Amino acid sequence: MEPAPKKIATPKGLPPARKVARSRPQGRLSIASLMDERGTVKVDDVADAFAMSKAQLAETAGLAREVFQKASRRGGPKAQTRVREMLEIISLVQGWAGGPAQAMAWYRAEPIPAFGGRTAEALVKSGQAGAVRDYVDHLATGGYA
Repeated sequence: MEPAPKKIATPKGLPPARKVARSRPQGRLSIASLMDERGTVKVDDVADAFAMSKAQLAETAGLAREVFQKASRRGGPKAQTRVREMLEIISLVQGWAGGPAQAMAWYRAEPIPAFGGRTAEALVKSGQAGAVRDYVDHLATGGYA
């Protein structure tokens, strides 16, 4: 018979600490793993994969914070397109960025000189995801930044 696990003492008046399981991407992130059988991006899974709230994910994709709160808006064409574009770029970048988390950091924060110092995030928000994909493809084939 094994002894019962010890309880961790918490300061008086505070609820006991609990671990929140978040699935951060390990290795390569597959876009297909974040979609359902109809090809709809599963927003909850994307948020969990990058340890973001749905509101943070919406902001990152250039959408209103409330968009992912209702299922009808979550599956809308604008929301789905923006999240899919973001995932496509992150998928292209993750190989040389060091993984999905680093690719997301690049997407959100790294200024791209060829676009006047704007980030991939800012470009996608302004409808220029195709230009970012072309730029990343250019780099992947040995082109200069």
